[in-house]
Amino acid sequence: MTTRESTHGDSGHGPRGGLLTGRVAMITGASSGIGAAAAKLFAREGAAVVLTARRADRLRALVEEITAGGGRALAAPGDVSDSGDVRRTVEAAVERFGGLDCAFNNAGYATIESCLHETDDEVYERTMDVNVRGVWNCMKHQLPVMLASGRGGSIVNTSSTAGRYATGASVPYVASKHAILGITRAAAAEYGEQGIRVNALVVGTTRSEMIDEAVRQVPGLEEAFIAPQIQKRMAAPQEIAEAAVWLCSDRSSFVTGAAMPVDGGISAQAKAG
Repeated sequence: MTTRESTHGDSGHGPRGGLLTGRVAMITGASSGIGAAAAKLFAREGAAVVLTARRADRLRALVEEITAGGGRALAAPGDVSDSGDVRRTVEAAVERFGGLDCAFNNAGYATIESCLHETDDEVYERTMDVNVRGVWNCMKHQLPVMLASGRGGSIVNTSSTAGRYATGASVPYVASKHAILGITRAAAAEYGEQGIRVNALVVGTTRSEMIDEAVRQVPGLEEAFIAPQIQKRMAAPQEIAEAAVWLCSDRSSFVTGAAMPVDGGISAQAKAG
């Protein structure tokens, strides 16, 4: 392992006093949407960011943008459903920046909803592979590095309002997002004494390429997305990224095992039970 590079001070690696100054962060699903917004924000808050997604060209462009602004970033293309790809990404973080302090496991997969009996097996398998196995793979490789450092760490997993309620999303998606909350809570309990915090974001509908494509395909879908929101709008990716930064920072040092709603008020209106 290489000697850990410092990200403190006036070295141009990030702003002084940022919430994540001196940290190394891994962000999955970083090529667009919430992941890309998080990559930029984590870097602005002082973290050296290791970015992974399947679209290598987009990752390279994002790294160039971050480094041009004085941040530190590394592209590590891969698929979170492939344990080998995830292992290589974590190894790249250690080799390039000397460790791993926090992770935003954000990569996700969704399709336009259909009835359970009409859903292809391939859709179920891909949804579970990315959304559940992807989080499993990430944590399986991230945790040993955090444990070995002796400094602890913070992991944030992206769930959804579909992880708490039957939102009308596809059954595989709802099941996968429920599973993420279970993994998060169990891991928080297992690793809390070693100083590793694990939390989840319960995310409401957020503007992204995937959502925009779905809206184009299904008339009335945008209105259906917005209707449950107290603020009557979708989230901007930046708004979700802000919550992830806070959970990765020392500002949330007594928060672990939480499912934090960032959902435009859906949780406030949901019926109990």
